[in-house]
Formats: sequence, structure tokens, C-alpha cells
Amino acid sequence: MNGKLIVFEGVEGCGKTTQMHLCSQWLESLNISVVLTREPGGTELGKDLRGLLLSKSANKPVSDITEILLYAADRAQHIEEELKPNLAMGKYILCDRYTDSTIAYQGYGRGLDMSLINNLNQIATGGLTSDITIWLDVDVEVGLSRKRGQATLDRIEQETIAFHRRVQRGYTDLYVSYPSRIVRVDGSGSQEIVQQNIQKILQKRLFS
Repeated sequence: MNGKLIVFEGVEGCGKTTQMHLCSQWLESLNISVVLTREPGGTELGKDLRGLLLSKSANKPVSDITEILLYAADRAQHIEEELKPNLAMGKYILCDRYTDSTIAYQGYGRGLDMSLINNLNQIATGGLTSDITIWLDVDVEVGLSRKRGQATLDRIEQETIAFHRRVQRGYTDLYVSYPSRIVRVDGSGSQEIVQQNIQKILQKRLFS
């Protein structure tokens, strides 16, 4: 069996982490070997980088260029240490964020040059793309209200509403540009309904 890379994407509070775990349980019930991981933070090095990227520091803000380079470093290590070996063993990898996050957040959100982002993504991934990306689409305001009701917000979650709307526009444009890879799922429904829709998509795309 060939391994598969299934990525979950979306704005803050879209429910991707919850849906990823529910999807893992479903796949394991089908006797499929599953690996759960995330970016940033999918390796030991990545955990340290995640802390640097998401910790809020008013006195020492992270510059936009520093931010994207840290994300690229996390991704490069993640691919070599986790993604490639597990794919080679035929495992299904469920990944919380991947290259589309960089385009949406650092490209559309921060306004960084898209050619720079594409080059860094290519260097970090070596051309490894997802087999399918599940984009959980929710209104920015809905997603942020979910996050604010759960826990302390990290550095990215504390960005302005205008920033998060630009990120959402990025995901929308990516969905239009890559219809064969990115599948939109309405994330505003109940957890059960959203999960049912994801399972239908994966059954059609991966198992039929």
C-alpha cells in the first residue's frame, strides 16, 4: 500500500485539529496505519520552533522574514524526519497545516512576496505535495469566536481581523487554483456532519 499525505487547512478555529483526530479514528477502524502530525511542531526541533513562532512578545516582535524562515526550517526537518519515512512505510499521514498555510498566512496575511514563498516551500519540501488537502471553510468571525472561548490566544490568533480575512481570501484563491488537490468542506456544521463529509470525500478520492 502506498502512503498518503492528507493535510487539514483553514483559518483559526475552523475545527481542523478536531476533524483530523476523528478522521484518524475512522481510518484506524479500517485497519489503516495512521500518523498524526502538525506544522509547526511535528518534530523535537519543530516543538522549539513552534514556541518561538507562536509565543507573544510585545518587546521583541518576530519580523515577517524571520517568521517565514522559521516555518521553512520547521517544514524541512519535518519532511526529512517524519513525512518521507512514514510515507515510504505506506502509512497515511494526517497533517495539521502544510504549505498552503504559508501561502495564506505569510503571503496573503503578511503580504510577503509570493515568489519568495514558493521558492522556500520548494526548498523545504523538495516538491512533496499533499495527496489531498481538506480545507475547512468557516467565516473568520466564527472561527475566532471559537478560539476566544477556548483558551489563551497565541501570537497568530491575536492578529487583527483584517489579517485573518486576508488569510481566508488566500485559502479561497488556493481552492480555485488547485481544485484537483484542495477540497472545500463547510466547517460550520456539527462535528459529526463535518466528519461525515470528510469521510465521503476521502472514500471517493482515495479508496474508489
